[in-house]
Amino acid sequence: MNEEIKPFLVPQTHTIRQAMEKLEKNEEKIAFVVDEESRLVGSLTDGDIRRWILSDGDLKAQVIRVCNREPRVAEEGFGVEQVRAEMLNGNFGCVPVVNSEREIVRLVFWKDLFHGEVATKPKKRLDLPVVIMAGGLGTRLAPFTNVLPKPLIPVGDRTVIEVIIDQFVAYGLARFHLSINYKAKILKSFFEELAPTYSVVFLEEKEPRGTAGGLRALYKATPENLIVTNCDIVIQTDLAELVSFHVDNNYDLTLVASLKEYRIPYGICELGKHGSLARITEKPQYSFLVNTGMYVVRRDRLNLIPEETRCDMTDFIEEIQKSGGSIGVFPISENAWVDTGEWVEYRKAVDSLGRLGSRGSAE
Repeated sequence: MNEEIKPFLVPQTHTIRQAMEKLEKNEEKIAFVVDEESRLVGSLTDGDIRRWILSDGDLKAQVIRVCNREPRVAEEGFGVEQVRAEMLNGNFGCVPVVNSEREIVRLVFWKDLFHGEVATKPKKRLDLPVVIMAGGLGTRLAPFTNVLPKPLIPVGDRTVIEVIIDQFVAYGLARFHLSINYKAKILKSFFEELAPTYSVVFLEEKEPRGTAGGLRALYKATPENLIVTNCDIVIQTDLAELVSFHVDNNYDLTLVASLKEYRIPYGICELGKHGSLARITEKPQYSFLVNTGMYVVRRDRLNLIPEETRCDMTDFIEEIQKSGGSIGVFPISENAWVDTGEWVEYRKAVDSLGRLGSRGSAE
């Protein structure tokens, strides 16, 4: 078998968790499920797994229950122009080529068919404002933040806020609002010297307003959507899918949640009546969806945020729910969320974001 193919193949008996690990290791974010004879059974993407998680599916289930059983394929001797057209129309970057036995003989990537035209699969263009909540003290990163505001902490040879913004610019997003308070003058001076091609408008808070308070200044009585993100996280997911998920389901607010797994390194005792032992569960593993700090918000719901007092995002979410609004949850994998906001995670982020944090690496 072609060695180029192996990293993209998942046996149909593997669990969804095992398949997620395979997806995270390839840039195309797609895997192909095969049977014991290495014949193609289906394809698997982040979207397939997301739908499974939202349906409360078990990550220990076999991947064959989740995959798309009718994937796009090309037969041996395929017509190049036809596959090019399918890639453009479907906006996908990899097509398996199968023989008469439905065995995958090679993979055709976007770069193979569009070499010299568009080097990488273009991202869907978006047009909505992005708000970066950049006014916090960043106490978890002291003593760095005794000198610098948290958004200017270095990752590679750039700042974390540059890395964050580049993820949005790749989708054509060019309207940024920065909520600032702590060391606001330093942040303003940084962007003045940077002279970016995108627009930056500062929302300066006289007093700290919490993780949502600064959004009140952006209220308009229109259903336009905003992307809101903390200034210490990098989310590596398809932002176009996120926005579509929010709009298609008519949510008032959608939060991005990362799957986190925790293994207890001990036997857990479950008690029966009168202190008797019911059972021992050895080294159990639990899965949770954790709020990452990125959201899509309907602009006309920002009137639920008080104009002067402090308001955190959890308070805002509660107010939406009290008013009869709906909240969506957009799951991503654990490795798609990088947190630079405290020392242990920051050290990991420096390693994992090395490529993104190098100048000239942005798409």
